[in-house]
Amino acid sequence: MDTRLTGLNQWVRQQMLSDQVQAMAVSSLEPVSGDASFRRYFRCKVVFADADSLSLIAVDAPPDKENNPSFVRIAENFKRHGVNVPDVYAADFAQGFMLLSDFGNTLLLSQLNENNVGQYYERALSDLAVLQQCTFEPTLPLYDESLLMAEMQLFADWLLQRHLQLPLSAAEHAVMANAFEYLKDQALSQPQVTVHRDYHARNLMLLPNGELGNIDFQDAVHGPITYDLVSLVRDCYVRWPAEQVTAWALGFKEKLLVCGFMRPVSDEQFLHWFNAMGAQRHLKAAGIFARLYHRDGKPGYLPDIPRTVNYICEEVAGITALSDFSTLLSDKIVPALCEKDAQAKPFFKDVL
Repeated sequence: MDTRLTGLNQWVRQQMLSDQVQAMAVSSLEPVSGDASFRRYFRCKVVFADADSLSLIAVDAPPDKENNPSFVRIAENFKRHGVNVPDVYAADFAQGFMLLSDFGNTLLLSQLNENNVGQYYERALSDLAVLQQCTFEPTLPLYDESLLMAEMQLFADWLLQRHLQLPLSAAEHAVMANAFEYLKDQALSQPQVTVHRDYHARNLMLLPNGELGNIDFQDAVHGPITYDLVSLVRDCYVRWPAEQVTAWALGFKEKLLVCGFMRPVSDEQFLHWFNAMGAQRHLKAAGIFARLYHRDGKPGYLPDIPRTVNYICEEVAGITALSDFSTLLSDKIVPALCEKDAQAKPFFKDVL
């Protein structure tokens, strides 16, 4: 028996049938989706006395595993700053239940193609510029050295050691450690802004009015200015031509300069930050995808590992200070990945 779902059903009915709301009927909860976390989402329909109805999203987010107060605090502040996020109608932090406005079923990713991606990404990047300028009091957690390093360590612990069972020599461990240090330093040297931390086409909803809605932002931090940019345009779940990605990156840099949100830097410096930040994010993501399989029993992210590792190879290839790490990737890590998963080979035509 799913005791949490039973409890969520009861809680939703209590909220909607209360004297304050006075709904006439509340439908049973229907599953919408899960994600890479422990959260679960359900849709319900609420009917009022005048026959109007409202669709809501009920969230089951176990309080020992999810930071629900952070979600609500960030949602309310984003809303005040003009960022399109769901309304929070009710929340019970003790039980880990929330009731949100319904952004529908249409993930931006499901609608993207080569003909419309420019239009949608222009909108997403404009929205991102607004998000980055949001201020918080007290401030958001810092995307600091310890967090940046812990995220990259997921690559070593879960992808290399657990998934590929790939032993490294002491010298190879040193190469990887030096690469992590370099990437951390590049992240911290950038202008620091509000960071969604998972800004990509699976976390952007395409709404009926054509606007984009933001979800899954509860882990927002104060961190590097290129983090959400590279998360969007070098999405782990879809790939776009390199020339287009560069154009998006430099176009976003111009947005930041126009709104006075970043001091002038050269295109070369900005793209260096962008590539180094991409490597850090994709190291983390590849490790998380492996962990989701081995720890959480979620194999659905395994096909995204080759694309994500390929991004890392490309991002470090142009950074002179990471030449030894680039060699480690091409000579040892990529061949091990392709041996583990034959379907990975097409991603690495230029590496193998």
